[in-house]
Amino acid sequence: MMSKMTNTQAAATHRPPALRRDEVGRVVPASLADLIQWFLSYDQRVAAINYPAVEALFQWKQQETLKLDPETYAFERAEDRLAVGIMQALTEHTSEPALHGWITDLLGALDDAAKTNEAISTAYSLSHGEGTGVLAEAAKIPARDERDIYLTCCWLETLCTAEARVLGWVYEQLYGRPFRPGNF
Repeated sequence: MMSKMTNTQAAATHRPPALRRDEVGRVVPASLADLIQWFLSYDQRVAAINYPAVEALFQWKQQETLKLDPETYAFERAEDRLAVGIMQALTEHTSEPALHGWITDLLGALDDAAKTNEAISTAYSLSHGEGTGVLAEAAKIPARDERDIYLTCCWLETLCTAEARVLGWVYEQLYGRPFRPGNF
């Protein structure tokens, strides 16, 4: 079993709290919640999930998804979607090769989304400076399909970045070595 570190201690050392395991080796859910909260509080790329512009983007994406499938679960906030995604990933990918594959898939989706956004941003001279909302910038894209692709990729960039950062730390905690992209 790993030693317990409080959030205050983790923040003081600038390192996330360790995952705790129960007597059979499963991750203690409260320790995973503490870890996610630490990243939301102290890691800028994960904390971005709570920025107002990202929250607005998430709400847009969720409404678009609900139009296509009204049975889809509606999350209250982007942060909730992130936390559930992390927990689901760990529930579904219970071996080192499976988790490695999932993180690799996240990084691939992130790369694809970033390249798509770069191309669309360049084509329409979109700006993402401080205070510039992505939804307002996307209004410059005349074709709805392309605008939807752009906004979806913006959401995927934020979500995949945050999820990969947290899961990368979890991977190291579970398997004793840092995640490295490439062949497992």
